Amino acid sequence: NLVCLNDQKIKEDGVVIDALPDTKFKVKLNDGREILAYLAGKMRINYIKVIVGDKVTVELSPDGNKGRIVFRR
Repeated sequence: NLVCLNDQKIKEDGVVIDALPDTKFKVKLNDGREILAYLAGKMRINYIKVIVGDKVTVELSPDGNKGRIVFRR
């Protein structure tokens, strides 16, 4: 049985501090943590560019060490 965990996603705001290969980024969250985040598929499809210094919204994984960038401001 598969369990849908969509309602348990934690969203946090942060700033991109480093761009890594393969559309991965280091993001510094507002609470001071630094995580590794990748670009969400919708952002790739719509050619939304993310560069160092951009403010982004990240959906965190359950362990809180990784995330997915879902919105750029």
